[in-house]
Amino acid sequence: MDGHEPPVLPDPAGLRPATGPRAVAWAALAVLLGYPDDAVHGALASVAGAVDAVAPRLDPEVGAPLGRFVAALRATRPLAAQEHYVATIDTRRRCSLHLTYYLHGDTRRRGAALWRLKASLAACGAEPAGGELPDHLPVVLELAAVGDEDVAVRLLVEHRKGLVLLREALTARRSPYADGVAAVLALLPPLTPAQARAEAEAAADLAAAGPPTETVGLPSWTAPFRSTPTSHRGDHR
Repeated sequence: MDGHEPPVLPDPAGLRPATGPRAVAWAALAVLLGYPDDAVHGALASVAGAVDAVAPRLDPEVGAPLGRFVAALRATRPLAAQEHYVATIDTRRRCSLHLTYYLHGDTRRRGAALWRLKASLAACGAEPAGGELPDHLPVVLELAAVGDEDVAVRLLVEHRKGLVLLREALTARRSPYADGVAAVLALLPPLTPAQARAEAEAAADLAAAGPPTETVGLPSWTAPFRSTPTSHRGDHR
């Protein structure tokens, strides 16, 4: 990407109350999990207001981490927020917001998974903005907010293990973005105790082994570090 695209998602405060608290939560997370540029920073107050307005109708497991996430970003200076995002999310593989990376790593299978995900988005009339990859978490969250929530949730459930690893990696780094990912997970359909145990075991196995690696014949555009444009990264190193 040559330059950072501002969020294409409508400000969560602009979503009608009739849209429902889940749509507002999805929209807020789509904005807040993006690179914290001036557009995101300028929207924080209205995002916070929208979240506060629907908080009583959100499950506490969603509302509590989402509220903490908004508050943490509002309390952080813009430059500090950008530096943290680049140092944590953009340059650490275990903190990547690209969902297919966790299951497929740097392999040919990831390329196939990206094409399937892109087709799912296209079937809903959605197109990632600014050259972003279709597995970028905010892209899928945007679909949940203003597109087809059922399709978006299905895609997120397919990558739940990766989201669990992402939350744990961000928690280990004491990043406020851990609360954002926790809120995403809490918006997904609940697991039965048996499913939860199986998911935890699978996530632990994936964490121990790490994503698969394959460098021969892999297209460069599948690299996981695509959340922030190069022009921004150079400002913070």
